[in-house]
Amino acid sequence: MFSEAKDKLITKAWRKGNKEHSLSEVFSSVKVPTSGSFWRKLLAFSGPGLMVAVGYMDPGNWATDIEGGAKFGYTLLSVIFISNIFAILLQYLALKLGVATERDLAQACRDHYSPALSFTLWVLCEIAIAACDLAEVIGSAIALNLLFGLPLAWGVAITALDVLVILFFQYKGFRFIESVVASLIFVIVVSFIFEMIKSRPDIFPLLNGLLPKAEVVYNPHMLYIAIGILGATVMPHNLYLHSSIVQTRNYPRTTQGKKMAIKFARIDSTVALMAAFFINAAILIVAAASFHNSGHQDVADIMSAHKLLTPLLGTTLAPILFAVALLASGQNSTLTGTLAGQIVMEGFLHIRLKPWLRRLITRSIAIVPALLVTIFYGATGTANLLVLSQVILSLQLSFAVFPLVMFTNSKHKMGLFANRAWLKITAWAIAVIILMLNVYLVYDTIVN
Repeated sequence: MFSEAKDKLITKAWRKGNKEHSLSEVFSSVKVPTSGSFWRKLLAFSGPGLMVAVGYMDPGNWATDIEGGAKFGYTLLSVIFISNIFAILLQYLALKLGVATERDLAQACRDHYSPALSFTLWVLCEIAIAACDLAEVIGSAIALNLLFGLPLAWGVAITALDVLVILFFQYKGFRFIESVVASLIFVIVVSFIFEMIKSRPDIFPLLNGLLPKAEVVYNPHMLYIAIGILGATVMPHNLYLHSSIVQTRNYPRTTQGKKMAIKFARIDSTVALMAAFFINAAILIVAAASFHNSGHQDVADIMSAHKLLTPLLGTTLAPILFAVALLASGQNSTLTGTLAGQIVMEGFLHIRLKPWLRRLITRSIAIVPALLVTIFYGATGTANLLVLSQVILSLQLSFAVFPLVMFTNSKHKMGLFANRAWLKITAWAIAVIILMLNVYLVYDTIVN
């Protein structure tokens, strides 16, 4: 009873006060037609889904998918598929929170939790963003090495300059950023369609790989990569990002307007995440068809995969497109990572920094370990660091998922938009599964 009364007081304060907008410089800046066809409205709402989907195909995904495909064939396809289903549902909850309450997830946490707990959640989220940025730094450096022969250490240093690109894009407007992201995703899709055709995967083993296998849990190495895939797919900072950028649309802030926004944002998100599933699955399939089936099961990093593509697929175009897609993936993730960092800092701490300064801080944190590992351990060290970064992301995931599920289940916070009974059960089930997998990973790591 006391808890319910406290919840009502928090909700009342939430709705009446502290109504600063998330990403205020682009809040409600994209026009949405109040009348017109279904497709016109869908086009107006299209974009945030692609921005979120970028995080599901970043260089960290490449590392886990390549190692998983080379070592275990098509077996871990089921993990990518299940992770994508989790992602679709969790991103739906995130966009619904943003539309229904006009608060992003970071703001919602600050409104609901004590300052000490909010600060702790912010620190954990920053760790996740730094881990993601680490993958982007290494992935972009590897791509520059593959395309132009630049030493990895130079490539890592050059990635510090992408802050200038971010600054340019952000001043062009949010719709411009979405267009750039969509173009880079198109490059990645075209590249992997070509790779898939040339690798000639076995259809029936591929389809069988979509069925879950118990060995994924019992095999420690397979479980480690599987959790890395989960962390690379369902990224915690994407939940904060989506709850914010969905508010860039200028829809009526009424019950009917919000229902419309949730409907079209859900379609946008689902379609974009299915595209991300195709790319993730394609990376693993190409690795399984090219390396696992040809006896190269020890391929565990992007650079080794790149070297083997020409002799195994019989074309010099395959490794070039592979590297181009990797560079596009790294730059795409850089764009969305910057926005996510800005959102969590403003939301949790109410501290506003200029985008270039925020980007410089985040990138500096990521560059130091990447540079040290590159100098002292070379390509092998960067490969291990890539997979580890994705496991770190997965370990941070529950700290974003549990508040998100709790908030969207609450009628006091969501009103008419609170989750229905079946969605509450499903959302909690996903949250518990993610938590249990991570607890098991930590236990297994300590014991073994």
